[in-house]
Amino acid sequence: MATLILPGWQGSGPEHWQAHWLDLMDRTVLVRQRDWDHPDLEDWLAAAIEAIGHHPNPILVGHSLGAILIAHLASRHPDLPIAGALLVAPADVDNQAANVPALASFAPIPTGPLGFPAIVVGSRNDPWMPPARARILARMWEAEYVDAGRAGHINAATDLGAWPEGQRLLAHLTSGVRSRSLALGGGFCGNARKTIFPSATAAN
Repeated sequence: MATLILPGWQGSGPEHWQAHWLDLMDRTVLVRQRDWDHPDLEDWLAAAIEAIGHHPNPILVGHSLGAILIAHLASRHPDLPIAGALLVAPADVDNQAANVPALASFAPIPTGPLGFPAIVVGSRNDPWMPPARARILARMWEAEYVDAGRAGHINAATDLGAWPEGQRLLAHLTSGVRSRSLALGGGFCGNARKTIFPSATAAN
């Protein structure tokens, strides 16, 4: 089963835990967007959908705007083969777009059930999403909510390194998805090779 890494606005730099995961974990795939600095929802959806087509039934790991992208994928394309998702520090684009116009195309945030197992990780002092709102979104998405404490935006600025707690949450989610698949008699397709999608020599 592949894990698709979905960074947020401006991408995830080399010190971000998502970059560490790409280096440390097998079967991880970075979904590279055409323009990290000027995100367009339709463009980002198309890149994610194409990646899922090449790696069916993945676990999606989205940070910030990448987490909101997952919500849009679930809302607009409910038939996509997605096994589960880890949504970390989702960005409150509904209330931030006025200050950061680059995020406007991602508003409003979909609020319907995701339709697959998911964990939302929120921080008590996230400048991009009040924790109470993150909990509400998790409930509407029918996802488990995990309180990461005072972890800021859960990004490189928080100095989390490879974020071992996040790795444990991913393992927990993956284990639950596999158990659920076995109970339903399903199976998964994956790619055992680490890659970037689409192919590129470098990523933000």
